[in-house]
Amino acid sequence: MSQQTVLYDAQGPRARRRTAIGTVIAVLVLAGLAYVVIDRLIERNQFSMEKWGPLIDPSNEAFDAVWRLLGEGVVNTLRAAAIAMLLSVVLGTLIAVARLSAGRAGRIPLIGLVELFRGLPVVVLVYFGVRVLPDVGVDLRELPGGQELWGLVIGLTAYNMVIFAEVVRAGVASLPKGQREAALATGLTNGQTMRIVLLPQAFRVMLPAIISQLIVVLKDTSLVTFIANYDELLSQGESIRRNLDNPIQTFIVIALMYITINYLLGRLAQYIQRRQARASARVAEVTDAGANVPVGGGA
Repeated sequence: MSQQTVLYDAQGPRARRRTAIGTVIAVLVLAGLAYVVIDRLIERNQFSMEKWGPLIDPSNEAFDAVWRLLGEGVVNTLRAAAIAMLLSVVLGTLIAVARLSAGRAGRIPLIGLVELFRGLPVVVLVYFGVRVLPDVGVDLRELPGGQELWGLVIGLTAYNMVIFAEVVRAGVASLPKGQREAALATGLTNGQTMRIVLLPQAFRVMLPAIISQLIVVLKDTSLVTFIANYDELLSQGESIRRNLDNPIQTFIVIALMYITINYLLGRLAQYIQRRQARASARVAEVTDAGANVPVGGGA
């Protein structure tokens, strides 16, 4: 009888041999492709300090200016992402609460709103915020950051608020129904039950998902590069590329910056998830200990 794993039967000797051969062939093909790419880059002088110096050599005359632009790009990217994230959470929570509290007829417009914005590409919403709103008389140029920042924020918020609405709604729906009934039995209104009892627990449950969505918001800020001149990270990289003619080097560094920021956010989500798991385990231990305490005292 063959050994079982969780998802599939364990491979026999012939299958393992075929897998090993396929792995070796794949590694050789990838190594060959990597050799060809690196050889072409060397041939075109892409590893020279003339190309990399402005990014990695502090003594290079362009180093300070390049990293000042990249630093401004990071700040502008984080600013737009943070504002859009905050507004998305607030508006998404309001939509979720309204959808959970409304009757069947009242939920129809909200469901339509969710499906409308969730079905549109983010770039369309960003274009609407940056380009279309000024044409219909919504002028945001007087606000700090200008039309480009707030148009980007509006586009990102319109898309992500409905995502967060579904996240919050799922978090509330995952809670035991007895909690709502118990809260109503103590005399709390529907609104108080939602605000005091259900929403705090839903946010604790869904917090890792909310932080993970921040990664999506952060990456989507780069869409404004193709629509308007907002100096976020990718736009700053395009400015550097035009002046120094080193697109490969510049965008490798920018990609590493995005990866680093998103990795840290992902680790934060994992850390919070582990803390929640430990807290839940401690609560369960206390509950079990309390259930095992004998009722009444001994003689």
